[in-house]
Amino acid sequence: MKKKKTTKKTSAPKPKKGKVAKSKNAVPAKKMVPKVQKAKVDKYPDAGPKDIKVVNIVVSTSLEHDIPLEKMAATLSNTEYNPEQFPGLVIRIKDPKTSALIFSSGKVVCTGARSMEKVHESIERIIESLKKIGIKITVTPKINIQNIVASGNIGMDLNLNVLAMKLDNTEYEPEQFPGLVYKLMEAKATFLLFSNGKVVCTGTKSEAEVHTALDKLVETLKAVK
Repeated sequence: MKKKKTTKKTSAPKPKKGKVAKSKNAVPAKKMVPKVQKAKVDKYPDAGPKDIKVVNIVVSTSLEHDIPLEKMAATLSNTEYNPEQFPGLVIRIKDPKTSALIFSSGKVVCTGARSMEKVHESIERIIESLKKIGIKITVTPKINIQNIVASGNIGMDLNLNVLAMKLDNTEYEPEQFPGLVYKLMEAKATFLLFSNGKVVCTGTKSEAEVHTALDKLVETLKAVK
């Protein structure tokens, strides 16, 4: 009886632990690349700052009626009147939180409101207070905006020393005050700039002018190297 030849089966070598066997025709797997967050160079690269808010509106008006300031001061508790020091009477309004200077001629300067709606409410409160001393205002006061103050952040760090040297119309004395004053003549606005990007804008007379001035400010600052 002839013995049958037996062939040994050879099995493919097992891949070592930690390694994956690759075949020549295998399609390479896509590498999982983590998402990279874009670096923030400027918060507002094109349009101007978006977080600027109006913090004070200064307006003037006339009630077109003589006002007895002494009687007003004696009757109303929310007033201050020292004619020896200043000819106007100060009235403080709780809601909305504003204050106003009232003169005997009927002229009024109101400050503290953050919107024109609050300005009108403040003038109405003054007219209501005058009714308590027998003064009836029959006209609708014409309100003139004298100044708008806005503050916020332009989203970029500022080198105030460089700006003081390269920009015209600046005032910077860091020993006395940490901010730089910059008069942007083109926009008829004055800015108070801080190194962390915070700004205060004054001199404008509408919210539209505030944003226009800030756009020009950002454009100017980016041009300074």
